[in-house]
Amino acid sequence: MPELLKLYKNLGETPLECILRFKDANPEYKSKKMTYLGRLDPLAEGLLLVLSGDTRGKDKYLLQDKTYEFDVLWGFSTDTYDVLGRVVSGSGEMPKKIEEKMQRLLDEIKNKKVQVYPPYSSRTVGGKPLFQWARENKMEEIDVPQKGIKIFDLSHQDTRLVSKADLSEQIKHKLNLVKGDFRQEEISGSWRHALENSREEHFLISSFTASVSSGTYIRGLVNEMGKFFEIGAATFWIKRTRVGDFSLPA
Repeated sequence: MPELLKLYKNLGETPLECILRFKDANPEYKSKKMTYLGRLDPLAEGLLLVLSGDTRGKDKYLLQDKTYEFDVLWGFSTDTYDVLGRVVSGSGEMPKKIEEKMQRLLDEIKNKKVQVYPPYSSRTVGGKPLFQWARENKMEEIDVPQKGIKIFDLSHQDTRLVSKADLSEQIKHKLNLVKGDFRQEEISGSWRHALENSREEHFLISSFTASVSSGTYIRGLVNEMGKFFEIGAATFWIKRTRVGDFSLPA
């Protein structure tokens, strides 16, 4: 019989690393086949549903709505739309009149019906994942697919300032948590260069909560937020708190 497990994926882990950590702590699952039901990026944490045993019924879990908490770092754009990406533009400029324009931003993002897949995603084109096309600098050779999405709720929680020194340390810490080849050295260098050359001494981070349809990329929504203010934005942190009827403990 299949068993549905609610695991907590830590910041920096891949879903597979989360499953392996669970198996190490629970030897009775060592030999069992397990598959995760919905990917989480390395710099995302939170609820990861995993099916153990007979995984043939996994499809019914893959199309469930999800809820996320996430932080947006304003003033920078990266090639992955999050801080685990190479900085491609921006100097940390703060959004003008952010409080006055916040409701307009929320309304515009909530009205999004279609989302283009981020270049660093696992969606395949021509038998190759988009992130491979991006790494080979061949994105201009393909038509990037898009998909329909629904944003059921989007709310702004707070906005805060962070110093240049603190931001640098936090980004360094996040990058150090990620194992494997995610271009960490190149990305770290791009952030170091961007921060050293920024005239800003403090940077703005805003926190949001969103409930969205399955397959919606929070990173993609954050990228659109940056376009709204015309200064760029990068996803600083994501936590998945709900998948369908399953939620993290309050």
